[in-house]
Amino acid sequence: GEPCVIGQKQIYMKHRPGNYCMLGKDYAKVLSAESCICRAHDFECDYGFERRREENCLPAFWFNPAVVSRSCSQGQNYLNSTRYRKVVSNNCIKGVKDMYTPRKQMCPKRAPKGLSLSTREGKLTADLYTNVTFLVHLDEGDSMRTNIQLDFGDGMAVSYSNLSWIEEGIRHVYKTAGIFRVSALEENTLGFYTTTLYLHATCAVEHIQLLAQFVAIKNKEVHLTAVVWPIHSRTLSYFWWLGNSTEPVISLDGSISYTFTSEGMNTVTVQVSSANTILQDTKKIAVQEFFKSLLLSFSPNLDVFNPDVPEWRQDVGRVIKKALLQVSDFPKDQLLVAVFPGVPTAAELLLLPHKNQSEGRKKSEEELEQVWDKISEILASALNQNLVEFELKPGARVIVYITQLTLAPLVDSSPRHSSSAMLMLLSVVFLGLAVFLIYKFKRANWKCLREHKGDS
Repeated sequence: GEPCVIGQKQIYMKHRPGNYCMLGKDYAKVLSAESCICRAHDFECDYGFERRREENCLPAFWFNPAVVSRSCSQGQNYLNSTRYRKVVSNNCIKGVKDMYTPRKQMCPKRAPKGLSLSTREGKLTADLYTNVTFLVHLDEGDSMRTNIQLDFGDGMAVSYSNLSWIEEGIRHVYKTAGIFRVSALEENTLGFYTTTLYLHATCAVEHIQLLAQFVAIKNKEVHLTAVVWPIHSRTLSYFWWLGNSTEPVISLDGSISYTFTSEGMNTVTVQVSSANTILQDTKKIAVQEFFKSLLLSFSPNLDVFNPDVPEWRQDVGRVIKKALLQVSDFPKDQLLVAVFPGVPTAAELLLLPHKNQSEGRKKSEEELEQVWDKISEILASALNQNLVEFELKPGARVIVYITQLTLAPLVDSSPRHSSSAMLMLLSVVFLGLAVFLIYKFKRANWKCLREHKGDS
């Protein structure tokens, strides 16, 4: 048989046949041991290689033998594999040992290559005011002589002289919501390599409000806006259900335009999606061929009780409508009172055509014009005499006024609408909305910060 086992030849003693004596504890069976000359079978395939074709060791499909360890720095040595390594515990000598043993070589000069950037959690989202740990990995290159720069995308960046400083990752805290372009740059005297990822930094959406006009003209474009708090930048997705549609319109912007093609009450629902949070708001819009409107204002004491929430505006709108119907005999279903968001409190009185119009549009519009003139005189007289009022709570009576310079129609399908009145309406709405948004935005940012401090 083969005299060498694991690269060694041994001579040992054994019992003679038929001898059953006991061997002492310190008895040594091996009389002599001699190392054998190394041959091919004393070696196996090195890491990353496997035996194929004629029993030769060749690189596995996943292994690149040209890649030198990134810890190999210029001026240092490394062991370059010959594709083979001696079997563990093998004691052979000479022979093919030098041929199969890894050779010591100088570390080559290499440009960075194969740079990857990720987060420790493997996610591309992060909450505001929480630590995000970025991991940087370099496949090829001199890690000890390669500089790295990491730009967090929010105006902050860091730089390190070599990769050994960032083995545990690089931590950063985002303080504003948005989608940030995070980029890493590795460079040395031979070249550079860059990579990028996009991180979504979010704070949970707390509230959404759909802003839309209360009455729209058929076949005319309507602008719809969804306002969210806290205010986010480019991190939200909006889903709009318009009219009787079963599939939503998806947008990344909080405003869209839409044209209603049929008369009647139409429901508009918007959902906002942020990380794991989805909120929605719904509004009903009356679509008509034409309508008239008038701006209303109130005595200052109403602003004291105005919490600026949709439910309050709906309740007050119903109370105002009831007060107006007491001084006029206009049909209830043709009057609509819409209270605007914000303070000072303002509202719009809308006069709608009769639902069961059996004649043409022109005649109906002429009839509505005559009715409007009549009701305008009645309402103007009552409002100017402070006859339209309501009790908000015991001892708090609110008087309704006509806002000056708005007796002309504010919204009409005819070209005779009043541009000055429209500007007056928009000014009141946006002034109140601006004040409200500033207050909400500051409050929401402080809330995110307080929640973060509470968690920590």
